[in-house]
Amino acid sequence: EDELAHWMAGILARNWEKEARRADLEEAPPEKIVFARLTGLGFTEMQVHSAVRDTALDLKMARWTSEDLFRLARTLQHRGKPMLLAANKADMASREALQNLSKVAGYLVVPTSAEYELALRRAASAELITYQPGGSSFEILHPEKLTAAQEKGLEKIRGFLRERGSTGVQQCIEEAVFKLLDLIVVYPVEDEHHWTDKSGNILPDAFLVPRGSTAVDVAFKVHTDLGNHFIRAINARTKMVVGRDHPVQDGDVLKIVAKV
Repeated sequence: EDELAHWMAGILARNWEKEARRADLEEAPPEKIVFARLTGLGFTEMQVHSAVRDTALDLKMARWTSEDLFRLARTLQHRGKPMLLAANKADMASREALQNLSKVAGYLVVPTSAEYELALRRAASAELITYQPGGSSFEILHPEKLTAAQEKGLEKIRGFLRERGSTGVQQCIEEAVFKLLDLIVVYPVEDEHHWTDKSGNILPDAFLVPRGSTAVDVAFKVHTDLGNHFIRAINARTKMVVGRDHPVQDGDVLKIVAKV
């Protein structure tokens, strides 16, 4: 984590004194200067604004020290690049150790066993079991095809799932996407009455977008031309016509109408 913060602080520090003096003379907002320097790292203006506000800094940017820039980078990291701790090899750790790790301040900790997840996926691929990633259980399809070692291994994994609820791998992904990044899922369709593609696949496309995104944001996500020539969208669930600035909700099914 410190490496990432030091890297961002290094970007901010390049020719900082000269640019900061000029910005102070022009009375430019600090968040504007910081945002411009970090363009390309995926931070939003709101994230930069809140980070500058919440980091105790001198009103004059020219007085900011290297330590100040590092503290600002750390705040920015927590705002725009939050981290999750995947406590891997949880199958080998004691319950007490996992409980202590979960108390680490500022982090979401998810006990995981990547080895167990890989074993289950391989067994499912070999059609020995049925298993849904993130599931709390699995079903053995052909016990006669299992070796004694495989059967013992699966029973050990079953015990872990019974205790933990899952291997934790899928949970890590979902926690990062839906909680830390606060993304939602939107489904674009060609026909608001039939939610399938030409092959009959139901809701074949799903896009992750930031919460608060609008209909035109979804259009751009699907294709730049759809965004540039956006006319309106249709909520396929309610059949209501919505405009470009309509905020989409998690699970919305949208038909995008654009100029040909």
